[in-house]
Amino acid sequence: MVGERVKKYRKEAGLTLTELADRAGVAKSYLSALERNIQTNPSIQFLEKIAAVLNITIDHLLKDMDNMEPAGDDIDTEWRKLVLEAMNSGVSKEEFRDFLEYNKWKINQK
Repeated sequence: MVGERVKKYRKEAGLTLTELADRAGVAKSYLSALERNIQTNPSIQFLEKIAAVLNITIDHLLKDMDNMEPAGDDIDTEWRKLVLEAMNSGVSKEEFRDFLEYNKWKINQK
């Protein structure tokens, strides 16, 4: 069920129900009803907002990705958590890119 997957990814991201609802700009009551499988037919727009905050694709919410063959471009849970932690700590995309460029430069200096 979609609600169970939303709850799973929310918890993996270390977010409370309130935090996810606030960041996604959705009603906490609706999100709660979805996670408890009371609401079972969320709109694509709703799922897009949730997926964006969780840094996952809508497919992750619609399909049981744990039982599917991994695609070459899928990012594992640990990487997703690291990226979410960086985002939540205020690291901008530009700062992250700068770090990557510095790291490449440092490796090439050896």
